[in-house]
Amino acid sequence: MALSAVAWATMLFTILVLPGIATAVLIRSLRTEERKLALIRDQGRIDSYSPRALRELGEWIHANPNDPYVAEARERYNECVRTLRETDEPYYDWSDEQIEALETIEK
Repeated sequence: MALSAVAWATMLFTILVLPGIATAVLIRSLRTEERKLALIRDQGRIDSYSPRALRELGEWIHANPNDPYVAEARERYNECVRTLRETDEPYYDWSDEQIEALETIEK
C-alpha cells in the first residue's frame, strides 16, 4: 500500500520541524534551571511556589482543616512565605506588595 502525498508531506514536515522545537524547549528549560541554581548559590534557597500555586495551597489548607496532610501543607506554605521574606530575589514573579501581604498560617 502506497502512502499518499499528504502523508509523505506530514512525515517530512515532522522530521524537519520536530528537532527544532525540541531544541528550543531544551534550551529554555536549561536556562530556567541555570537561573534556579544561580539563585540557590547566591541566596541559599529559592521560593518553592508561584503566587497562584501558593494561593491555591492556602485555599486548600483552609478548606481541608482535618486532612491528614494539612500539617505538612501548612509547613510548606509557611516555609515559602519565610523564604520570600528572607531572600532578595524570588524565582517566581512575586511583587513586593504580594510578599508583604502574605501571612503565615497557624493552626
